[in-house]
Amino acid sequence: MIRESLSSLRQRSLASFTAVFAVTLLLLIIGIYTDGGFMEFSAVVSEKNNLLFLTHRKLLNDGKRKGDKNENENGVEPNRIWSDKCSKSDIVISQGATEPLPNGIPTYTVEIMNTCVSGCDITAIHLSCGWFSSARLVNPHVFKRLRVGDCLVNDGKPLLNGRTLSFKYANTFRYPLSVSSVSC
Repeated sequence: MIRESLSSLRQRSLASFTAVFAVTLLLLIIGIYTDGGFMEFSAVVSEKNNLLFLTHRKLLNDGKRKGDKNENENGVEPNRIWSDKCSKSDIVISQGATEPLPNGIPTYTVEIMNTCVSGCDITAIHLSCGWFSSARLVNPHVFKRLRVGDCLVNDGKPLLNGRTLSFKYANTFRYPLSVSSVSC
């Protein structure tokens, strides 16, 4: 009788372990197929017939939920593919760490690219750059700080379509750079 109860207890324990293992494995697989995070379920209610649908798709924010502006949540206008006007989103900034100076100060390389698809040349490119400074001299014709939070690219001259400007700076930390204004 004791053997039967121990055997029954083992079977229940094994069944419980198997169920927990299967659920854990299923959640892991779902997490892998949703870019490393678990699915976000969102409910959609139909106004006509009050049906409730669940979707596992991640929806993109179109930027119109925060005051119906023509800008997304970062304040950058959307890229207009077939228009004559350029926008801040046509300037792409990338920067990465490079080899430090001999005295150990980290250096960073910045690339500023004109990616305007309508072939526009962009002038008067101003970046939001905080208290930008560098222990290494940066060519002021390429990039210079005019005042706190305002830096000018290429002396305000046009950055031709498809072209890239680059420079290096040295500081103990990387400055976040973003486009604040442009002219077409």
